[in-house]
Amino acid sequence: MVRHLEPVSARPGGGPTGSGPVRTCVGCRTRAADAELLRVVLVDGDAIPDPRRRMPGRGAWLHPDPGCLAKAEKRRAFPRAFKVQGPVCVEGLRSLVERAAGDVGTGSSRAVEKDRKQVDPS
Repeated sequence: MVRHLEPVSARPGGGPTGSGPVRTCVGCRTRAADAELLRVVLVDGDAIPDPRRRMPGRGAWLHPDPGCLAKAEKRRAFPRAFKVQGPVCVEGLRSLVERAAGDVGTGSSRAVEKDRKQVDPS
């Protein structure tokens, strides 16, 4: 018997389309490709960003959006994600996320280039 499997995105509750790992944002709890999320690790009680995704330890994933960070803080998601007791300081992470949101809002050249599609001149 030959079974035809549906792509993950076509299944109920499936994640985003495309290849690559899928992670869940600790703030909004939506699933997204890991390329869309920021990895955060715990270092000496502080949640710090890990943009290269190379730091050791348990990581949490977050959209680089101030709204998702606020939701994660309100839900106390970081201590749960890192499996630690007590509060986690997110001041350094907050400044980076707000700066990233400000760059997108002002239309920085990196954000424009990322969204621009390549067109064949022929």
